[in-house]
Amino acid sequence: MLTDRALTMSREVLRTAPILDGHNDLPWALRKIAGGDPVAAASVLDLRVAGTETHTDIARLRRGGVGAQFWSVYVPCGFTGHSAVTAVLEQVELVHDLAARYPQDLRIAYTAHEVETAMADGKVASLLGAEGGHCIAESLGALRALFRLGVRYMTLTHNDNVPWADSATDEPAAGGLTGFGREVVGEMNRLGMLVDLSHVAPSTMRDALDTSVAPVIFSHSSCRAVADHVRNVPDDVLARLAGNGGVCMVTFVPKFVSEELAAWDADLKAELVRDGKDPEDDAVWAEGRLARDARIARPKVTIETIVKHVEHAREVAGIDHIGLGGDYDGVSELPEGLEDVSGYPALIAALLERSWSPEDCAKLASRNALRVLRDAEQVAARLQRTQL
Repeated sequence: MLTDRALTMSREVLRTAPILDGHNDLPWALRKIAGGDPVAAASVLDLRVAGTETHTDIARLRRGGVGAQFWSVYVPCGFTGHSAVTAVLEQVELVHDLAARYPQDLRIAYTAHEVETAMADGKVASLLGAEGGHCIAESLGALRALFRLGVRYMTLTHNDNVPWADSATDEPAAGGLTGFGREVVGEMNRLGMLVDLSHVAPSTMRDALDTSVAPVIFSHSSCRAVADHVRNVPDDVLARLAGNGGVCMVTFVPKFVSEELAAWDADLKAELVRDGKDPEDDAVWAEGRLARDARIARPKVTIETIVKHVEHAREVAGIDHIGLGGDYDGVSELPEGLEDVSGYPALIAALLERSWSPEDCAKLASRNALRVLRDAEQVAARLQRTQL
């Protein structure tokens, strides 16, 4: 049970260093609610009114102490080639539309300085992150266009490989990064776009770290030594962040952070398949989960589960190389106490109760991520001067 004192201290930390969250899938969630219509997506819900259809609205962002958000301009891997480029442009426009609809609360930010200015003005600084390199359709021109439109990171892959990089959840094909993959990383460095290594295979992580001359990020990944899931980061990669200057933004996705829960879900999936049922059907899955939970209690994931990942990342990468990327509105469930974006003060309070200093909590909340943004901008300025 968190004490009132810890929660009060937490809110004070977040007053001086608001959360900069690495990954929120609200734009795609809105598009799904709008029946796939990208034009209607921004208006399908009033974000000034608290609701239950999403993990995110303006009131809960405020309660959560969120001062800056990387909105994911995600498109599924089923979009390929020109359709993927079109879809990501529609998602970029959606985020700009949201900022225009709620100017009292949201402001598009392109630089670290603009993030700080927006936060100082009481706005939620709105950054864009493209999730999945398939959205550029192997075009450096498309990559440059996304940067011009405000995209400040790109996740090199999503769940499927791209021709130039291997994903963590696909069969190895490229062996990490291909030559063109290294060109993509180099161009991202030159632009000032952060290289995001969430979703990629460890071989891709290592190749990207060998290639990048700017800090990299993991926008929403946790620690493989704590929970052995392919979406998490191995210790040898975490340890390299200190030399690279990058940041691992710990995510809250239950099946990534709890081996016990992942095993329980895997057993349920096997049961459903054995019984001739489709585990990908939401209704079938929900019914099966209730039935199995009545027989074998489903493991709980709590704030303490996330604390284990944050503390391990701090131990291996160092306090200057960690952050938070909840993956809100990108998953169907979240840990107890972190059910929506209002939960960040409770997480910071839990760390304060474990003798984290307010300064270290401020680094985790946003200062590390802001430093990475600023460093990437400085690298880009140098490369643009020297690579004319």
